[in-house]
Amino acid sequence: MSRGILGRKVGMTQIYREDGTAVPVTVIEAGPCNVLAVRDSERDGYEAVQLGFLDKPRRLASRAQRGQVAKIDSKRAKARAAAGIQLVAKADCEPQRYIREFRDFKGPEIGSVVKVDILDGVKRVDVTGTSKGRGFSGVMKRHGFAGQRASHGVKKAHRQTGGTGCSADPSRVLPGMKMAGQYGNTRTTARNLEVVRVDTENNLLLVRGAVPGPIGGYVCVRETNMLR
Repeated sequence: MSRGILGRKVGMTQIYREDGTAVPVTVIEAGPCNVLAVRDSERDGYEAVQLGFLDKPRRLASRAQRGQVAKIDSKRAKARAAAGIQLVAKADCEPQRYIREFRDFKGPEIGSVVKVDILDGVKRVDVTGTSKGRGFSGVMKRHGFAGQRASHGVKKAHRQTGGTGCSADPSRVLPGMKMAGQYGNTRTTARNLEVVRVDTENNLLLVRGAVPGPIGGYVCVRETNMLR
């Protein structure tokens, strides 16, 4: 079983172990998360648990978002009930801001709450988030190119890419060539991070090292499937 929880990045700090060594950690506000749905292999074709994090004001939520977590009377629902079709159970909670599914996560039931103590005993986790967006960037910033020479013969092209062609054969730019373009703002996973501390009282999770995204960014924490 792969356990997991949703949260948001609070920031980075350092703590000291008993032997006096300093450990850089990222503080994550993990949970509590409402269980919105439970996927079944017979009905859905796969097994998963859908979690939601942070309540969203009803005035900002659409009708579909409200109907995802609570029962809303509609013509379709009444028709299905009249036909004897069993309606899917609802979590009966407020609309959620951040919703994700966890595959092969068994145990939680619809309407229950998953807290950070579910990661007690887990030594290492994978943290997925959206990396900081840096816009359209050149090759030196995006890929770490050294740039061209600053001596005679190079005229106002010190930070440009340089040649990308392949002469007459194959006479084209090969796919995957490192060039300027969108840098960041992508789904990124920091794998196999050590769990330093689980603070169940304050719903905090401390992991060693950095995680993707800005302060306040939503993250998804999963028990890692990697070996040391």
